[in-house]
Amino acid sequence: MYKILITGGAGFIGSNLCDHFISEGAQVVVLDNFSTGFRHNIEHHFGNPHFSLIEGDIRDFETCRKACTGIDYVLHHAALGSVPRSINDPITSNGVNVGGFLNILVAARDAKVKRVVYAASSSTYGDSETLPKVEDVIGKPLSPYAVTKYVNELYADVFSKIYGVESIGLRYFNVFGKRQNPEGAYAAVIPKFVIQLINHESPVINGTGDYSRDFTYIGNVIQMNEKAMLAENPQAVNTIYNTAVGDQTTLNTLVEYLKENLAEFDPEIKNIEIVHGPARSGDIPHSLASIDKAKKLLNYQPSHGIKAGLKESVEWYWENLR
Repeated sequence: MYKILITGGAGFIGSNLCDHFISEGAQVVVLDNFSTGFRHNIEHHFGNPHFSLIEGDIRDFETCRKACTGIDYVLHHAALGSVPRSINDPITSNGVNVGGFLNILVAARDAKVKRVVYAASSSTYGDSETLPKVEDVIGKPLSPYAVTKYVNELYADVFSKIYGVESIGLRYFNVFGKRQNPEGAYAAVIPKFVIQLINHESPVINGTGDYSRDFTYIGNVIQMNEKAMLAENPQAVNTIYNTAVGDQTTLNTLVEYLKENLAEFDPEIKNIEIVHGPARSGDIPHSLASIDKAKKLLNYQPSHGIKAGLKESVEWYWENLR
């Protein structure tokens, strides 16, 4: 069985990938500095002979070199996410997302890793108004974060052409699911709204609530990582894929779905009113992915739409985050 390095493996997406691949019998090494990830996300694997942890920072090349030694595949998810965070502190976002990614690519090259699958971002589409979003049509970035994720794609492309490092980038569209952090200034919208509703607080929607997103359940993301990692078709490698469902949901509709699901546990939640605040700087109005390329080249078939994904997520939030 193969050996996988998951950078950022203590984070939301990374820890879910850990669970999946360990259950499949793979050897998993996690590299994380716990700046945004949490030890409790992976501690149930401590003591498992198929799991090991390297506590370190991707900005340190020697740490990356050590982590890549003996690895078959790298699933690179260590990053500083969040558009607002990058606007407030572009230097740190660049250092982690660009410098750290470059360290991983060089370390993977030197260790002769078979393939690097990395977390790209739908933010790369920037000011492009084309819908649905197709991989080959992007606009200008609207935030430092978007710049860093686009630079990742450029570096991956260069490394494949110059050094023969195989890579696949997955442009994530608003991923949600269990273990997504509801706390802090840069919390993702779904767990943040869930906690507010559970506490009978009114969620604050930035703007009118008509902005829409292609919300993507974590189960679909796991499937894409696995298919990208193991793809054998040469045409499927050294490219980018949208990782999404191919469906649009407005923020207003999202909150209604959350209220419906949570009302099954607490009927009073159904009556909580929604508050609208100012629109957020750097946000794109609408996001909808074409997943035709992933379907064609990776045989990707989303397992969860927005309603099925929210149902599973809300059940987990209710049991674990109250």
